[in-house]
Amino acid sequence: MLTVKRAMQITYSPAYTIVPTYECFNRCSYCNFRVDPGLDNWMTIDRATQILTDLQGTGLCEILILSGEVHPQSSRRQAWFDRIYHLCQLALDFGFLPHSNVGPLSYSEMEKLAQVNVSMGLMLESLDPILLEGVHRHAPSKVPAIRLEQLNWAGQLKIPFTTGLLLGIGESEQDWATSLQSIADIYGQWGHIQEVILQPYSPGSQESFGGLGFDINKLPTAIKLARQILPEDIAIQIPPNLIPSPDLLLACLAAGARDLGGIVPKDEVNPDYHHLQLPALTILLASAGWELSPRLPIYPSHEQYLSGSLLAYIQANRQARIK
Repeated sequence: MLTVKRAMQITYSPAYTIVPTYECFNRCSYCNFRVDPGLDNWMTIDRATQILTDLQGTGLCEILILSGEVHPQSSRRQAWFDRIYHLCQLALDFGFLPHSNVGPLSYSEMEKLAQVNVSMGLMLESLDPILLEGVHRHAPSKVPAIRLEQLNWAGQLKIPFTTGLLLGIGESEQDWATSLQSIADIYGQWGHIQEVILQPYSPGSQESFGGLGFDINKLPTAIKLARQILPEDIAIQIPPNLIPSPDLLLACLAAGARDLGGIVPKDEVNPDYHHLQLPALTILLASAGWELSPRLPIYPSHEQYLSGSLLAYIQANRQARIK
């Protein structure tokens, strides 16, 4: 009997990014996203409603809620949080699946926001304390202990979670292993981490850092290291728009990366770097025996953590995509 060998799968999420606000009290010197507090008009519910209406029938499934941070002690913090919560609920009502990455939250904020998100995320970035004297010198929420606390709280609350490392911002290469091991240890305690992003720092036109960028040729090495340290259940994600060479992208997949993250019309974090069109990505991967497949922002293995109401939204989304 003739058997057909199935191509190995590389996944991505068909996504759109909604930004409640670009304002942020952190001033990471490599950032190409933020504006100063008070200088941005927040996303209105009416504007978000129009965006989501226009996205109907496009095949997108994920709404990434990506926000700058309002200071925890700010008088505007509650209004900021309420806006994010309502945007997530609106996305659900329109049949999309929200994934929020809005910076560190209080335990109660995280618990409430989990009610309207199928998954959430926060980059660990790096545990190297030297960054607090460099790129994170004016970024209070980038203190490593705060980021680790967030990962643990997400585990306690059983939130399917994404985290990751930002490579090439002044950290030591030894810190890659230290940071990855910390993620593995937290996953070992709670089991909630779905994927780890390895994001190469890529210089942009709006930053003040002025660094040379991560040596992109080292990315396959970083991926191999991550695959050695992280449990197999954690997918390794890479952003294809930050990898300039098709051959290097294929080398990263050969090294162990299995997910390309959200393929979005605009990368809000790296606006100078545009994604390849999906047909071109599909052809490229097929040339090396890979099949590019869409996925939801919640991995099937983690659906067990969700409430019945969120599972109902997921099932409705799946049924809509089959029609």
